[in-house]
Amino acid sequence: MRGSRVVSAGHFQPEKVVTNDDLAQLVDTNDEWIRSRVGIAERRIGGPDEPLDLLAAEAAADALRQGGIDPAEVDLVIVATCTAIDRSPNIAARVARRLGLGSPAVMDVNVACSGFGHALATADALIRVGSASTAVVIGAERLSDFTDWTDRTTCVLIGDGAGAVVLTASDEPAVSPVVWGSFPEMGDAVVIEGDQKFTQAGQKVYRWATTTLPGIAHQICAAAGITPEDLGGIVLHQANLRIIEPVAQKIGAPKAIVARDVTESGNTSAASIPIALSKLLRRGEIASGEPVLLLGFGGGLAYAGQVIRWP
Repeated sequence: MRGSRVVSAGHFQPEKVVTNDDLAQLVDTNDEWIRSRVGIAERRIGGPDEPLDLLAAEAAADALRQGGIDPAEVDLVIVATCTAIDRSPNIAARVARRLGLGSPAVMDVNVACSGFGHALATADALIRVGSASTAVVIGAERLSDFTDWTDRTTCVLIGDGAGAVVLTASDEPAVSPVVWGSFPEMGDAVVIEGDQKFTQAGQKVYRWATTTLPGIAHQICAAAGITPEDLGGIVLHQANLRIIEPVAQKIGAPKAIVARDVTESGNTSAASIPIALSKLLRRGEIASGEPVLLLGFGGGLAYAGQVIRWP
């Protein structure tokens, strides 16, 4: 079977920047408190003229431009999101309409913060078996629509935005097999239920992530046929800098660039990995051929990760 390759990446974030000082006008918090606990300095919040499908479409358009890909070639669109409000049409179909795509297969994937890894694995599998040849995989969220702006433990975390990659068929696979799974007994640790707002058991998630994720990362590297020492980059779900930094250290990848986009984007759930990846690539921090670990985790409690090689 053939494989797939990420040929380009893009991202889009709302215009409005909300700083920690801005949040201090809403709740009992301050810049030092937020930075010391989660490492976030600012985040982007979508306005009424920036719906979720627009964020997703703009990120996809950016990825297509970066790769010089003709939109007419796209035969699959997958959007990872947990903040779509309407049941139908899905966000992927709306993206296809906004971009004027031909007749691609369109589907949404909802696995919260690990959704992008699930979507990427799905697109890779469909390309491998010949059901698609050029896929746009998007992570897009408007968490601000589901945020309690009076709760200082959660409103300081979130951000809105979208990131995307273009995946094409390749004779030499450059996306490793996915390693994924869940811990259902912790399914209530991160939730958005009914008409309720986003809530999480922060300390419970922190303990799980810092103790469990390094081992999962090692499994992903093994599935890719490499060791952590080979990694040129690590892009974890941008949940909290206090999770990202110790997990990256425990993975043991001395030459890897570690994405820390959470400082300027906040937690954007399924969008966080593709946004952070796009920025690393745009800045030229990942060299051609370098293996990059992607690992998402969150609501469910689910996780998914793979290694990609940048062309």
